[in-house]
Amino acid sequence: MVFVDRKNGVFHINGEFQIGTIEIRKSLHLRLGLPFDRPLLRIANALDLSTTNDSGRNDSIRKGSTILKDVHIGIPSSGVSGGSMSLVQGSYEYYHYLQDAVNDSGWGCAYRSLQTIISWFRFQHYTSIDVPLHREIQQSLVEIGDKDPSFIGSREWIGAIELSFVLDKLLGVSCKVINVRSGAELPEKCRELALHFENQGTPIMIGGGVLAYTLLGVDYNEASGDCAFLILDPHYTGNDDLKKIVNGGWCGWKKAVDSKGKSFFLHDKFYNLLLPQRPNMV
Repeated sequence: MVFVDRKNGVFHINGEFQIGTIEIRKSLHLRLGLPFDRPLLRIANALDLSTTNDSGRNDSIRKGSTILKDVHIGIPSSGVSGGSMSLVQGSYEYYHYLQDAVNDSGWGCAYRSLQTIISWFRFQHYTSIDVPLHREIQQSLVEIGDKDPSFIGSREWIGAIELSFVLDKLLGVSCKVINVRSGAELPEKCRELALHFENQGTPIMIGGGVLAYTLLGVDYNEASGDCAFLILDPHYTGNDDLKKIVNGGWCGWKKAVDSKGKSFFLHDKFYNLLLPQRPNMV
């Protein structure tokens, strides 16, 4: 499994993906009657009772003790009459601007969406890597040759394609990308997005223009075409107060056009939707 060594600034691979190890896990899944499409007997499933990392630094923040989890639970309804909700399956953490003492306001929204997505893979035990910091994300893009070395430490934006590269490098996760020419076309993708949440269950990154969001679900009425998008907004700059976040609409249902005629997705901007695929592995 790939993991990040922050102390030495390098990436390593251990034996968890070696063929022999995989075959042993498959044999145990068979003997114990466990499913063959979920990791249940891997290092990531172990209980971690430690409070410090190898360098002695308290890593509780990176492990999620102060980062809000599953903030969409209990939010107000979408307003879609007769709709069918399709939601993210499993837990995640809410990453947004100004966390980890990083002033990324204005440029770090896609990084934060990526962190939320990786936290989902951690909670579902597909990986045991720490959620990477901005610099580690940048370093991985440099190492695969997508960016020049000067990119590390910069405030340059990244988008859906860069996120797919990082997920592939750090987690071995493949992604599907949906392109739309205008925000006005996004409601046409609701059926496809609903199928993603029902079959894959992973958070989706929506990137377009100068903004990036995390999508946690859709509420879709197939007969009428009415739909709403459950948006987790990484542009939030306040403290991790759940009530403040929900009341402020930083996590909530958004219609493409609200009751006042205001468009949430811009009609003069293109959008790329990154749909991480759930690994089929033990």
